Amino acid sequence: MQFDKSRLLDFLETLDNEMTKRITIVAVGGTAMTILDLRTSTIDIDFTVPSSDYQEFEKALKSVPHGFKVDVWQDGMIFSQILPGDYLEKSIEIVTTFEHIHLRALQPVDIVITKIGRLDERDLQDIEACIKRFGISKIQIEERASNVQYVGREENYLGNLKYVVEKFF
Repeated sequence: MQFDKSRLLDFLETLDNEMTKRITIVAVGGTAMTILDLRTSTIDIDFTVPSSDYQEFEKALKSVPHGFKVDVWQDGMIFSQILPGDYLEKSIEIVTTFEHIHLRALQPVDIVITKIGRLDERDLQDIEACIKRFGISKIQIEERASNVQYVGREENYLGNLKYVVEKFF
């Protein structure tokens, strides 16, 4: 199932109506790419949420029958990476009319470094789009990646990082 920006925002509006307090959510991966107009759609929905807002978001997700997969991590944990503590401050605010959801999208260099962890063909396309659209440099990627914690075989992440740097720079 594909989710374009309009469909993502409609889904979040439905969740927003179920909430009783204001929370912050940060779109990551293809969701962030779609919200930032770097991609026309995404095949899955992914967010990281401050732990203080996690229960409210999960409660809303469970109360709305939606029939698709939504991955939600806490406090900058994304896939198998843990972003530096400033990920939220560096994320991009997305202006909406939501009453309860403060929507943000990962900063593009953070999108790149989280996509390096898996690094399939679609990730490579997304990395290239971020680099071109936002003028991300090799140094920005290497510096940010050096501050990421990778859960799993760190050698795999470092190998993927080296491959990306060589491919695009």
